[in-house]
Amino acid sequence: MNLDFNKMDGLVPAIIQDADTAKVLMLGFMNKEAYNQTVETGKVTFYSRSKNRLWTKGEKSGNFLEVVSIKADCDQDTLLIQVHPVGPVCHTGTDTCWGEKNEQPVMFFKLLQDFISKRHEEMPEGSYTTSLFKSGVNKMAQKVGEEAVETVIEACNGTDDRLIYEGADMLYHLIVLLTSKGYRIEDLARELQGRHSISWKKH
Repeated sequence: MNLDFNKMDGLVPAIIQDADTAKVLMLGFMNKEAYNQTVETGKVTFYSRSKNRLWTKGEKSGNFLEVVSIKADCDQDTLLIQVHPVGPVCHTGTDTCWGEKNEQPVMFFKLLQDFISKRHEEMPEGSYTTSLFKSGVNKMAQKVGEEAVETVIEACNGTDDRLIYEGADMLYHLIVLLTSKGYRIEDLARELQGRHSISWKKH
């Protein structure tokens, strides 16, 4: 990566973003040494302008920022670093330096998909998900149908709590079925996204 450190007297801004929630966590600055150390160690290291030294986030608190990916913008003078934060990011104890909660429950679908995909690859004994994969496509499809019926029943004649419970079961079994066919929950998201286009036509 050929970064331009000249525009800001040897520094580039580094935007820190949670890789799972896409929430912006903080902004720091890096010089070449801080950038190189970040790449080498896999933990975000900044250049502290107030202390005039390198500063690894979490070096005292243990709340490190584990690097997932590093990207430069089109001008090669700003970094977007996606991370897995270990604990609160801000020194005040909040999840972000803007006092926000770092949570977007809908993003759990990606984590669940990754978990189910790993089960499909490893097929550990004693796992319910493994047993579903071993049962075959017909059985997995049948489970989706059963959970869909139960969701409908709760929607029409049940309670809100049970509706959410059964709906979650349905989605879980649907992700398992998709995974067995080589697809992911993101493929459904892309399909729905495409339907928002004015050029989309029903098949």
